[in-house]
Amino acid sequence: MLYVLSRSVGQSRAAGFASSIGLAIGGVVLAVASAMGLAAVFELSPRAFTVLQISGGCYLCYLGYGMIKDAGKDDMSIKSVKNAPFSRILYQGILVELLNPKTAIFFLAFLPQFVDYSRLDVTTQMLVLGMLVPLTAIPSDIIVSFAGGTLATQLSARPRASIVLGWISGLILIGLAIRIFFISNPCCYAG
Repeated sequence: MLYVLSRSVGQSRAAGFASSIGLAIGGVVLAVASAMGLAAVFELSPRAFTVLQISGGCYLCYLGYGMIKDAGKDDMSIKSVKNAPFSRILYQGILVELLNPKTAIFFLAFLPQFVDYSRLDVTTQMLVLGMLVPLTAIPSDIIVSFAGGTLATQLSARPRASIVLGWISGLILIGLAIRIFFISNPCCYAG
């Protein structure tokens, strides 16, 4: 939700909406990949998980830096989205979700607890459960995108607001990256 909020506040409602849809598509891709065995790959290869973790964190840092760098260069009206079209923001949302190690952990550790191995095909159960995750996230992400867009619209009359919101949005994304680098890494919990 923080990613969607930062996009909405930093750019527009449309950018937040595109991010919401991108995250959902990325979640669906991860659900399918997990059902097909990708979760098992991460369980068997901590190195592959570390690569995913570092890639995801670096990508969020890149997006955050871009928001900080562009802070105040344009007004906060909807026309500022022309710098990042819907398709690009959608693609970035997909990448953010695909490179999110917490999502991989979720599919790996949480969903299998709800699979009934005595019933239907395990792959089908994992697919259905995995698809529910992004589909249930869409409504809340869309609400966040519109709320953030409304905030940005109201603050657009203030000349310094664009700079401040660009920095806040960028720092949120960089903060999420730092969290991915350190907090979500299971190695950090070893005393």
